[in-house]
Amino acid sequence: MDLATLFGYVAFVALGIVLGLIGAGGSIMTVPILVYLMDVTPSLATGYSLAIVGTTALAGAVQYLRRGQSNLKMALVFGTPAILGVYLTRRVLFPAIPDPVLDIGEFSLGKDVAVMILFAVFMLIMSLSMIRSSKGAVEPQETQPASINVPLVAILGISVGVFTGLVGAGGGFMILPVLVLMGGLPMRVAIGTDLLIIAAKSLVGFVGEAQVVDSIDYGFLAAIIGLPLLGIVIGAHLNTRVPASRLKTAFGWFVMLMGIYIVAREVLSG
Repeated sequence: MDLATLFGYVAFVALGIVLGLIGAGGSIMTVPILVYLMDVTPSLATGYSLAIVGTTALAGAVQYLRRGQSNLKMALVFGTPAILGVYLTRRVLFPAIPDPVLDIGEFSLGKDVAVMILFAVFMLIMSLSMIRSSKGAVEPQETQPASINVPLVAILGISVGVFTGLVGAGGGFMILPVLVLMGGLPMRVAIGTDLLIIAAKSLVGFVGEAQVVDSIDYGFLAAIIGLPLLGIVIGAHLNTRVPASRLKTAFGWFVMLMGIYIVAREVLSG
């Protein structure tokens, strides 16, 4: 085992610790760890990420379900089209994307480079969301609408599913405001529902991936999945000792720097 791979294993434990401390956001680092430390191709890394993110989210969702802090109706309304979106993306859309994506004269944009640039843009958006919320930005306040706008929620669900299928990340920061503002869910119930949706769509997306990709290393994946779960246990124990808002700000800036690094690296190497 080389040093980079060893550091990758440590990084997955650290990722879980961050998730245990601040409750979200850590999974954004899954794809960069796989690509830059474990030498997994970007296309395969986004598929692996779905399995890792889905399993990690499921572990959290089970805890919320046990406490009765999940809304199964809203999970079905939003989650069903999201699951459909991510499954079809990994099963049909992603394999159909040409490589190179663009080939104009002397300029050629490979599929793997395009995936990493798209993921980096997602990281930058995610980092801004984390920094803003940790600096006292107003969190969405739950409402009690007369009825759920099912068609609109379904459209948002399938859109999030497609995006998740492309970048391999959970997209929880996009789902949570919808559950609170349009579903009228209390924040804790929205978080539990969010985790349930992320778990379902990520794991189903990975099933779609497995149906079209023959090069999945299930032994490697099984070993990786356990590491963030171990980290979550550690992070949960540290939760009362470390100021979550400060950690969230620091991690947000770290994610932003990583996003900038990925864009620069992929553009210069391309």
